[in-house]
Amino acid sequence: MALIGKIKEKSGWAIGLIAISLGLFVVGGDILGPNSVILGNNSQDVGEIAGEDISIKEYSQELEVMKYNYTNNTGKNPTEEEMAGLREQAWNQLIEKIAYQKQYEKLGLAVSDDELEDMVQGDNVHPAVKQAFTNPATNQFDKSLVINYLKGIDTLPAQQQAAWINFENQLGPQRLRTKYENLLSLSSYVTKEEAKRDYVSQTAKADVKFLYVPFFSIPDSTIKVTDAQLEDYLNRNRDKYEGEETRTIEYVTFPVLPSAQDSAFFYDEIKNLAKGLASAQDDSTFAKTNTDVPADGGYVTLSEIPQQLQGDIATFIEGGMYGPYREGDTYSIYKLSDIKDDTVYSVRASHILFRADSTDAGKAEALKKAREVLQQIKGGASFEEMARVHGTDGTAQQGGDLGWYTQGGGFVKSFENALFSFNGIGLLPNPVETEFGYHLIKVTQPKTNRKYKLATIKKVISAGDATEEEAFRKADQFAGTTENREQFRENLKKDKTLTSFTAEKLRPNDNNVNALQNAREIVRWAFSEDTKVGDVSKEVFRLDNQYVVATLTGKTEKGDATVEDFRTELTSKVRNELKAEQITKKLANVTNIDAAAKAYGDQAQVNTATDVTLSSNTLQNVGFDPVAVGKIFGLKQGQRTKPFSGENGVLVIEMTKYTAAPDIADYSQYKNQLAQTYKSRTSYYVNEAVKDFAKIEDKRYKFY
Repeated sequence: MALIGKIKEKSGWAIGLIAISLGLFVVGGDILGPNSVILGNNSQDVGEIAGEDISIKEYSQELEVMKYNYTNNTGKNPTEEEMAGLREQAWNQLIEKIAYQKQYEKLGLAVSDDELEDMVQGDNVHPAVKQAFTNPATNQFDKSLVINYLKGIDTLPAQQQAAWINFENQLGPQRLRTKYENLLSLSSYVTKEEAKRDYVSQTAKADVKFLYVPFFSIPDSTIKVTDAQLEDYLNRNRDKYEGEETRTIEYVTFPVLPSAQDSAFFYDEIKNLAKGLASAQDDSTFAKTNTDVPADGGYVTLSEIPQQLQGDIATFIEGGMYGPYREGDTYSIYKLSDIKDDTVYSVRASHILFRADSTDAGKAEALKKAREVLQQIKGGASFEEMARVHGTDGTAQQGGDLGWYTQGGGFVKSFENALFSFNGIGLLPNPVETEFGYHLIKVTQPKTNRKYKLATIKKVISAGDATEEEAFRKADQFAGTTENREQFRENLKKDKTLTSFTAEKLRPNDNNVNALQNAREIVRWAFSEDTKVGDVSKEVFRLDNQYVVATLTGKTEKGDATVEDFRTELTSKVRNELKAEQITKKLANVTNIDAAAKAYGDQAQVNTATDVTLSSNTLQNVGFDPVAVGKIFGLKQGQRTKPFSGENGVLVIEMTKYTAAPDIADYSQYKNQLAQTYKSRTSYYVNEAVKDFAKIEDKRYKFY
């Protein structure tokens, strides 16, 4: 509030400070979980940043500020999924306050009160302030509006006061971060030689001929990779692999699915609601009060009528009741409240599309075929069968049925004009041309301008208490009779209705486990210090519509990488190395690319590429391969490489033509481009460097 006080003082107003206490709310599930301090966890730290221990209290205070701001801005409490994002924001805020602040202090960076005032009503006003205090008459920022707002801020609602305080509190840290990044960006300098090299990499061009044997030409099943080979590859590439803390679990789910009894209960309920809806004077209000799935309730065209009702259109009468219908786990009933005529027409039709390319010959061939099929239909052939045989779009297997269609609904103009100019039902006499080809069209329901108002009630079938209890009983029995991983597997074999799933490389702050949403409790259990490999969760986890029992099958710790940490990736790398050895051996002593390809076999491809530049990093018909492109520009015209392993296969490249970049006097354009590129990356690189230097340890998973 220092900024407000200073502005008011300079404005001649003596107005007291606004005090808002955000406090620490420690009564939520985040703190009272099984791993919490209150329930006995020995450690009170959620991590370490730049040598400072971060206590659960300090982190919770930061998180409560984030939650308060979220609720204040949105008017609602965050969901569990949104809380995961807020926890990340709170953690990053602590990194900013601690790790960055240490860097600011070393450099003597600070933000004065005068600077803060300047950001609100000075010469360097913050963009958010400019936007909020724009004079509507001039469409320009007006300082007087800011001053008047702050003079009367203590009369505003508490929410607005808190919002301003939050904004003011962010101004200083934002300016400090900007100063720091600007300072570091000034340390970046582009020399003339760098600019020249960039110019040459974009301008010099090469034409090449090359032989390419992709790795996939050798089946993976024919290459056997040993653990010793994986270990050797890892040792040769330690700088590319960093070990991390992960867990692997196997789990079984016990779905809470509605039973036949549950379905019967909801069927009886929807039938009773149908009686109430039929006699209701205000059917719209009755429907809105009793439905599980809100509906628009306005007038709809035939094309917008729910699919379930399509078969009953012929019986539509005002006040009529339709249903119950079942779709998935939902029962639906409808009351036709009103019918009226509109200016827009709907029609139901089917079509057969004969696709044509853009050439005259292609169009002529498609039209000829369309006319032949049209004559067969006029002669008595089934339109639907002809559509299944000759149709070339997604409607073919439905006999060409397009369903109900309303004018202006998205068909191309020529198709729509032909469709709505036809009266009655039946086959249009001639093929209709569109940008896609030629269409045979059959109107199956005549055009109408009727619109219908429906009162809709939908009831979602959910599991009853008995179903819920039975699912929990099975899950609890499974957990209670399973002591370890071996018993987990044995019990799975005994119950053929159960299926297990594996979740690999879970990370400490993951919120989901495969397709299981909001599964933090499972992740926290897996990372608990008390959970050992082979343990089975004695707690049955409840997630949405299912119970889960898990066993810990693997774990890795932060530090030196092991083969198990990256087995899948390492296996792919080693397999490609072994394939490259095989291919290279067969291509030894290449003296002619065409002859070598012929001798190798069908898997060897001979291609050419023109105007290749060093900056492109790609090669036509090969893809991204900076190694291959680099080797090209190490050749002289007429030279050829030996067989070498690229990103996706083995290549032999021959330079057929080289066009050097012409000398230019001024490289400033390329110098400016490079400088801009370096500047745009500053924020990311600075952030990564600060976090790396701070040696951050994140142990929030013990509490959240």
